[in-house]
Amino acid sequence: MDNDKLQLFENKTIRTAWDEETEEWYFSVVDVVAVLTEQKTQRGASNYWAKLKQRLKEEGADQLLTNCQQLKMTATDGKKRLTDVATTEQLLRIIQSIPSPKAEPFKLWLAEVGRERIEETIDPEQAIDRALETYLKKGYSEEWVHQRVLAIRIRNELTDEWKKRGLEKGKEFAILTDEISRAWSGMTTRQYKRLKGLKKENLRDNMSDLELVLTMLAEASTRDISQAEKPEGFAENQAVARRGGNVAGVARKALEAETGKPVITSQNAADFAQLVGDVVEEAAQLPEHREKKDDKES
Repeated sequence: MDNDKLQLFENKTIRTAWDEETEEWYFSVVDVVAVLTEQKTQRGASNYWAKLKQRLKEEGADQLLTNCQQLKMTATDGKKRLTDVATTEQLLRIIQSIPSPKAEPFKLWLAEVGRERIEETIDPEQAIDRALETYLKKGYSEEWVHQRVLAIRIRNELTDEWKKRGLEKGKEFAILTDEISRAWSGMTTRQYKRLKGLKKENLRDNMSDLELVLTMLAEASTRDISQAEKPEGFAENQAVARRGGNVAGVARKALEAETGKPVITSQNAADFAQLVGDVVEEAAQLPEHREKKDDKES
């Protein structure tokens, strides 16, 4: 656990911790409460959180409170003390119960996301359209975005093939993905992310054109070999994954020999904003929020 990483929101400190094993951020609940409720002291924020926990319990959120963990974080006096922390999902649920104007943008954003997910369930094409729009907003080129969408399709076809072979989503899929990655790049997914300095970010969203193309080649090759040979059991599928990844590995080495330059790079998409800032910015663009802002300005 990588503790005491500080993030700033409205010039206020939010203590965070990164768990590399689960690839999950943990946020100090008291710090977030202090910002959103404009508490002037740490004691005031702690008292507010204590009352909020009681309210959450009355609302039936026992499972949320049970799953919240405690981690040692550096307090204002410099000493390490246990403090309640929450994952992103848990934190957003807690924010929904905070009656504060500063919490309203988060609630509007959550309502908008919920509406979009319902629409995407009815019409899946909307999910693709929104994904394209999001990538373009982040500054990716149209050519890269089209490659990324193709990569998603190939990945889905591969996982569908794994399901047909009786493999389980989760641990087995992750192991096979690592086998493919190691065969073509020489690294597991986690090692690859570490090279690029990534944590929660998606590895493929931080790949260059060539890295993305070779990832697609590795997964498409694995899919085709599996469809041709119909491997049975995890061990046989693992061998197929290595062979599929090796196809892209051979291509990578051949290209590097021709160009004299490495294909794999530590560069990443550097324009990722921190979670809290993104949420507030998104909320500010909602029609309801814009109307209120326009009314004030007029």
